[in-house]
Amino acid sequence: MRSQQSIIAIDARLVVGTHTGDSTYWTGLVQALATIPHEFQILLFGNHPRPKGVPECFEWFHLNSKSSRWWSLVTFPRAARKAGARAIHTQYSLSPLVGRRGITTIHDVSFFIGPEWFQPRDRFILRSTIPASVRRASRVITVSESSRAEIERFIPAGAGKIAVTPLAAPDWIQKIPSEEAKRQVRSIGIEGPILLTVGTRWPRKNMELAIQAADLLPKAIPHKLVVTGKQGWGTNELGTRGVATGYVSNEMLSCLYSAAQLYVAPSRHEGFGLPLLEAFRCGCPVLCSTGGAFPEVAGDAALIEQSWEPEHWSASIERLLRDASTLDDLRRRGYEREKQFTWQECACRTLEVYREVAS
Repeated sequence: MRSQQSIIAIDARLVVGTHTGDSTYWTGLVQALATIPHEFQILLFGNHPRPKGVPECFEWFHLNSKSSRWWSLVTFPRAARKAGARAIHTQYSLSPLVGRRGITTIHDVSFFIGPEWFQPRDRFILRSTIPASVRRASRVITVSESSRAEIERFIPAGAGKIAVTPLAAPDWIQKIPSEEAKRQVRSIGIEGPILLTVGTRWPRKNMELAIQAADLLPKAIPHKLVVTGKQGWGTNELGTRGVATGYVSNEMLSCLYSAAQLYVAPSRHEGFGLPLLEAFRCGCPVLCSTGGAFPEVAGDAALIEQSWEPEHWSASIERLLRDASTLDDLRRRGYEREKQFTWQECACRTLEVYREVAS
């Protein structure tokens, strides 16, 4: 019989899934929890069979449900409580059935900051359900100090119960030797020097700014702008230099980071900014915006563009590409900055939240 004092139930539907930011978070957290000694018995619940790569030390519960929403609101919390969970950890939506044991991770509240970045239905659901989840949660986890301040600003009920657990670059992103990376990039039809931007084509990601800035570069700079990620919605123009790859494998993404001369991150808002750490790990210098937590994550390891004008971004790109010493300095700073973020630290801070809620 399980001890009620030691059981933590985690909504693990995104663990070892498609490598979006949310999946990266849950995968990194769960895998790190398996490496750190702690007093809990962690139970993982999903709406599909146990995926490969889930740590063997954790028990997996496959729960069927008539819909994903019903799974979140009823199926999972009921199963977690039946198992004797003293803390129940999920993301964004938190069912009333969790009682006083609920923990929700909220990566950002960009749906309040820039409502125009979201489809009407998604915006309505997020703005109507997340404040209620924060109110009923025993503790709220977020991924940056910037997000903590924004949650408290837009959802005052979160004040005093938010813990920050910074993320880290995923293990599947690794630096590839330059010549091998370039060879692999050529194998998908991309020749010559490249700039890179990564993310789903949503308005919030603001990729059109990178595309417009690249178009303004002088002909003496021959770089293409590789746009990698899912289609999303919004503007899909690529300009004269843009090359869209769609979603690529982890290996190819590592090659693109390793081959690119500059990573361009013009997002309007980010709760954290994992691609910055991915670029740092692969030795790719970074030019990023002031959006959300970007400056917090970048520290002094990136050039942070204050403007939102394509002309200013183009000038910054040109200046960096013509200055090899600055690029080398950014690479060095990026390597050191990325090492400051670990999944073990994220997991240790999360365990402290579990202790508070389960006590």
